[in-house]
Amino acid sequence: MRIKLTFLILLLSVVFANAQTKINWLSIEDAYAKQKITPKKVLIDVYTGWCGWCKVMDRETFTNAEVINYVNQNYYAVKLDAESKKTIKLGTSVYKFDEANRSNEAAIALLQGKMSYPSIVYLDEAFNMIQPVPGYMNAKDFHQIITYFGGNFHKKEQFENYKGITYSKLFSKKAM
Repeated sequence: MRIKLTFLILLLSVVFANAQTKINWLSIEDAYAKQKITPKKVLIDVYTGWCGWCKVMDRETFTNAEVINYVNQNYYAVKLDAESKKTIKLGTSVYKFDEANRSNEAAIALLQGKMSYPSIVYLDEAFNMIQPVPGYMNAKDFHQIITYFGGNFHKKEQFENYKGITYSKLFSKKAM
């Protein structure tokens, strides 16, 4: 009986140790540096301090276990305050606060001048733009998008097809 109990405790501790409880958010500079050593896709949450829907995504979408696990395994995740006055240096590029637009030049570049919050920007393993996706997303919708880009399905099929057929086949057993 004692051996079974010890084994059960050991098993549970391994399961809980592997369960990730939050997204490993990085600065954009840290993600850029890590990506140079170990290439991985990059997901950038472009937000502002006053954005209500950004806070809802933080509270509801980014706390979903399936979202957390997928993001942490497949992306370098970045939080970027679009209104940050901090200078950002990525390689030879320097991004400063643009007073006229009241936004950091990095956010303006990533959102292609379409300043909408929240927006999630997806970059490939070479830090090249895949696509910015504006607007609030619940956990299921967000999971569909991160798996679409994360699994390179964007290179093979349209999102509507992926969402309706491929995603259902791949993730039908996972409750969102």
